[in-house]
Amino acid sequence: MSMNRLQALHDAGQSIWLDFIDRTMLFDGDLERRIRDDSLTGMTSNPTIFEKALAEGTAYDAQLSGASADLTPWQLFELIETDDVRTACDHFAPVYQNTRGQDGFVSIEVSPGSANDTDKTFAEAERLWRSVDRPNVMIKVPGTKAGALAVRQLIAAGINVNITLLFSLDAHRSVIEAYLGGLEDRLARRQPIDRIASVASFFVSRVDTEVDKRLDAGIANGTSEESARLRSLKGTVAIANAKLAYALFREQFSGERWEVLARAGAQVQRPLWASTSTKNPEYRDVMYVEQLIGADTVNTMTPATIDAFRDHGDVTLTAGDDREIARGVISDLESAGISLEAVTDKLLVEGLASFTKSFDSLLKGLEGKVRSLRGETAGRAG
Repeated sequence: MSMNRLQALHDAGQSIWLDFIDRTMLFDGDLERRIRDDSLTGMTSNPTIFEKALAEGTAYDAQLSGASADLTPWQLFELIETDDVRTACDHFAPVYQNTRGQDGFVSIEVSPGSANDTDKTFAEAERLWRSVDRPNVMIKVPGTKAGALAVRQLIAAGINVNITLLFSLDAHRSVIEAYLGGLEDRLARRQPIDRIASVASFFVSRVDTEVDKRLDAGIANGTSEESARLRSLKGTVAIANAKLAYALFREQFSGERWEVLARAGAQVQRPLWASTSTKNPEYRDVMYVEQLIGADTVNTMTPATIDAFRDHGDVTLTAGDDREIARGVISDLESAGISLEAVTDKLLVEGLASFTKSFDSLLKGLEGKVRSLRGETAGRAG
């Protein structure tokens, strides 16, 4: 029997979460098969994923047709979204129970429109938490400054949080501090902290996409020597950035402050590698998985990336390696006149804009689909 590479990845300490959800897979046995055969232990969702799921097929038609005509498109979306996430949570409940609340999570995202408003983020996250009503749901909050403030409040309220759209070490540090602060707030009130979980979703491939674009501009205009130096940086910055994030994680979850929380049962806030599909066809299709394997991490992968890793992935602990080399890569990038801070600031703005666009498009598509379904129903009734 051939080696199960996904099981080996799981055994190395990295959880495999599926970056996809649709209603069909929740009921046709596909999700159960992935949990059983692919060592899948969690799932993430976002407006872009739901937009695709709603646009394809008829899995949601019956629920949409039978929903109250008084519901707005937003309310309709939350209705079907929370139903899917609740069902997915039930599929992962055995994982959650067997790991004593350390894995088996399904993420649901607050609307991107509240990303820069702490109060709105908290209120929406709390509403989604109550609506799904499962201990293994995670509320996804954008890693803005306002989001980090909301994270501390949510953790203090006992709500699991997935902080998304993290690109920079400074943003990562902020959400680690928010998580630790929230746990300390609960502990000060003598509330339990042993079943609260959080992941920090650090985005990877998008960094290389933006950096490589800037490197290519320099390569086109530089001397042969300068171009060779810039070319050597292509496809290296995103992994270097993520490895420094992993080093920050290990540093922050150690020492006296952390030990006080750990003795009370606290879990670490695991780094979650997001955007790990390879965008450049010249790069190895599993490079963002293979080069970021480490204990206490999560990799959220598309179905295609999971298939690729199952077929030819190499499992070696790599996330904690080459820290000095990673620092050197970032230093060389800055020396070449490319600011990583400017790159990550741009990616956060673009990420929020992309999710907002998907959310708006989803609501418009949902409104049109409901009109069509109700028109068809009325036509049949007549």
